[in-house]
Amino acid sequence: MATMIGSGLSNQIGAATGSLAFPVLGPLGVVAVRQYVAAIVLIAVGRPRPRSFTWRQWWPVLLLALVFGTMNLSLYSAIDRIGLGLAVTLEFLGPLAIALAASRRRADACWAVLAAAGVITLMRPRPSADYFGMGLGLLAAVCWASYILLNRTVGRRIPGAQGSATAATLSALMFLPVGVVLAIRQPPTASAVGCAVAAGVLSSAVPYLADLFTLRRVPAQAFGLFMSVNPVLAAVVGWIVLGQRLGWIEWAGVGAVVVSNALSIVGRVKAEATPQRTPQQTPQ
Repeated sequence: MATMIGSGLSNQIGAATGSLAFPVLGPLGVVAVRQYVAAIVLIAVGRPRPRSFTWRQWWPVLLLALVFGTMNLSLYSAIDRIGLGLAVTLEFLGPLAIALAASRRRADACWAVLAAAGVITLMRPRPSADYFGMGLGLLAAVCWASYILLNRTVGRRIPGAQGSATAATLSALMFLPVGVVLAIRQPPTASAVGCAVAAGVLSSAVPYLADLFTLRRVPAQAFGLFMSVNPVLAAVVGWIVLGQRLGWIEWAGVGAVVVSNALSIVGRVKAEATPQRTPQQTPQ
């Protein structure tokens, strides 16, 4: 439990710390540094041997690299425009959509409606609404859903963390020209680079290693249930670290998304735990 809480807080504090470098590096520069850090960590953990990959193994890795970079860039760009809490809540719709789409239970249809109501609340028309920023948050959600599906495919075709490590390396190479151009055009300050590196460590390295540790000791359902709290953690960290206060209507929207995911997971756990009756067991 302590590891899961630490992982969630680390992820959101890292994103908040990275946003402090936006005035100097912009979201693009911060994401570039984060990708470099993620690649270094995953190479050390996964020790990939890409020369042995076949084309059947390579194509999901290439797609995963593209999705990985796009996901982080769209999320950090959304954070820059609409704040940490709302951006992470919208991004969280990605894994929630996968979970609900895979279910055939009627109750999950209700939770989908609840999540949709939360999104409509967050994206309601108002003078200060930044619809482009919201669109970036939804793009991050699509990328996160694609990231999950591609990771499953890569995990089935490539042993260990070699596929993820290779994808992270390719994604970092994609952002390498960006880092060079930004460094030449406007030499970054030490504090800005430090914030970007901290974002990479706190939002990539720490959560990845913590999740590896946690999933060996905690059931996947319990882990998924705790993941539901991430939008709330993001809103709280955004408020404390960045001064981004949410109104009660925004809190209601965040709560609807969080509760819909939590109830969906609890319902699946109960359904799996309920024994199926055979014809001999059916009461007359």
